Amino acid sequence: MFGFGTPSSGELMVVLVIALLLFGRKLPEVAMNLGKGLREFQSGLKGMQDEFTRSASAATSTSSYTDKSSDSRPIPDEELAQDEDDIPAFELPSGPPVEENETKESTTNA
Repeated sequence: MFGFGTPSSGELMVVLVIALLLFGRKLPEVAMNLGKGLREFQSGLKGMQDEFTRSASAATSTSSYTDKSSDSRPIPDEELAQDEDDIPAFELPSGPPVEENETKESTTNA
């Protein structure tokens, strides 16, 4: 009775009877809400498919061998100044270089 594939008329009758028993007088309202949910789901899928198609066509229209630096957006001066402040400055160590053996002896003596 409940096999794979398209449901037969007998199976549909069983489902309708169960739905009628569960929801009773609210069955039209439940069906309407189910239809709205299905419509929203389908419009969401269509939107995702459209976005995927647009991004795929944009990717194929631009060559991967072109110089991407010329296509990038210009960076405002405020962003450049902020980025420079976030990066710590590199400072050379002061004093003579220390050999590895000297550091081990100084830590063991202390």
